[in-house]
Amino acid sequence: MSQEHTTFRIVPRTGVIYVTTEAQRLGFSPTDPEWCNLGQGQPETGDLPGAPARVKRVEIALDDQEYAPVAGLWELRESVASLYNTLYRRGLPSQYSAENVCVSGGGRASLTRAAASLAQVNLGHFLPDYTAYEELLDIFKAFTAIPVLLDGGRGYAFSADDLRREILGRGFGAILLSNPCNPTGKLIEGEELSRWVSTARELDCTLMLDEFYSHYIYRAPPGRLPVESAARYVEDVDRVPVVVFDGLTKNWRYPGWRVTWALGPKTVVEAMASAGSFLDGGGSKPLQRAAVPLLTEDHVVAETRAIQSAFRAKRDYLLPRLERLGIRVDRTPDGTFYVWGCVEQLPPPINDGMGFFRAALEEKVIVVPGEFFDVNPGKRRQGRGSRFKGYVRFSFGPSMPVLERAVQRLERLIARA
Repeated sequence: MSQEHTTFRIVPRTGVIYVTTEAQRLGFSPTDPEWCNLGQGQPETGDLPGAPARVKRVEIALDDQEYAPVAGLWELRESVASLYNTLYRRGLPSQYSAENVCVSGGGRASLTRAAASLAQVNLGHFLPDYTAYEELLDIFKAFTAIPVLLDGGRGYAFSADDLRREILGRGFGAILLSNPCNPTGKLIEGEELSRWVSTARELDCTLMLDEFYSHYIYRAPPGRLPVESAARYVEDVDRVPVVVFDGLTKNWRYPGWRVTWALGPKTVVEAMASAGSFLDGGGSKPLQRAAVPLLTEDHVVAETRAIQSAFRAKRDYLLPRLERLGIRVDRTPDGTFYVWGCVEQLPPPINDGMGFFRAALEEKVIVVPGEFFDVNPGKRRQGRGSRFKGYVRFSFGPSMPVLERAVQRLERLIARA
């Protein structure tokens, strides 16, 4: 075997990258209107009714040619802290400051900084959850990743009492999860999320909450903007072990900007900035500066309400049509822009996620097989097959016309099978 094959290991692709790479073998291009990409992990990025005007030009100042601080531009960190205080912490004595914010060049960069900063602890994670967690939880050896399987028959519910039992039973020092969950759309909110935060504080277990879909929530208490964050329930921002991750990627619909942040206790932010100094060196300075005006309350409220209207309509279009095709949905998604569907009742060979994916490609429709969300760091669970082999994630991130074409093609595919 040549040296080039023994020096570097084979690094698996995440679910979205895998399916788009396979589609490219059949001629897929993001600019080709013939393709329907229901595998995409990004929202439509164009104009939406009622949304603020999209940014189409970014002015680059002379000093923007320089490196940005590893923890991010101070004015952006201040703006992030101010936004969280405005949305979630009005009237509370403990307020976030710029020192509670660490800016990174993308969501994976934020999560990687956090993972690199963890001590030798047991870290809990849930099944199913975001595909990119798999390599993230495997590459760093200081902590031990331990999965917690959620039951689709219970709607993927996991209560604060369940959380307490798992922390005490497995000795968790930290727990990582997406909320709302990618792929199931399950949301922990309100009193239940408050109990999660209280449990974490009492048992000194750090909650690491990926909140990148926290503005894609399809229910809310009367009079409240339909957004949710664990930051709402933190008593002392520097003492409660809660770290939340968010950015422009999903909730502002600017995925290409790669401007994201982590919000948490100052000591955690300092550790993440130190990790960033050797991992990635910091994000784009001109795009960080351009992000500041997007974090005003008026802008966020208008953008969020536009997202709610457009994406709820798309969810309500796609969900019943998939169910009529024989695709079972364990729960209506509370948030995100995904439907997590079980295809086991369909005829073979489309009665498992990979078979469905392969057949859909022939119709120029892209989806993500459910097995990618069976997060398995280090492939330690061998020989059993994936728990989610019979599942597929369908994205309603694309525009409504794309969804309509995709449904017609899936109807044709299933009828033929």
